[in-house]
Amino acid sequence: MLDAILNYLKDLPKDYVVMIVGALPVSELRGAIPLALSFGMSLSKAFWLSVLGNCIIVAPALFLFKPVTGFLRKFKIWSRFFDWVFERTRKNSDAIQKYEALGLAIFVAIPLPMTGAWSGVIAASLFKIRFRYAFISIVAGVLCSGLIVTALCAFGLLSWKAMVR
Repeated sequence: MLDAILNYLKDLPKDYVVMIVGALPVSELRGAIPLALSFGMSLSKAFWLSVLGNCIIVAPALFLFKPVTGFLRKFKIWSRFFDWVFERTRKNSDAIQKYEALGLAIFVAIPLPMTGAWSGVIAASLFKIRFRYAFISIVAGVLCSGLIVTALCAFGLLSWKAMVR
């Protein structure tokens, strides 16, 4: 899937490609940082472009999530999809329920599938965390996650080739 997206974006400058991959819910930082490093970017440039791409979507997503899902849930296929997404988010969000904004930051900071900025937006909406706390928590979590992924890449434990397998 990521290969198809990259093929579509092949004519864009590499900096933009990294930011777009960082913004996508299927890859986020776990894909953007290794991709940037595979392009030959420095660790710091890979980190900041990926974090920027991942954070760009947070504010609009926090504002638009409820109205868009409310509209889409009128259609049976989307209703089932959002039920599935909400249930998965609830299962992985004990810390959010207990610690609210701090729990949300920790949840987003763990660089595993279903725990990035997009899942943080969903969790903030589900648990009715106010915008300013949700935004700060998600951005803090993205920064921590970016540091973890960058360190894993620096130590050779995560690479772009491993991501596209």
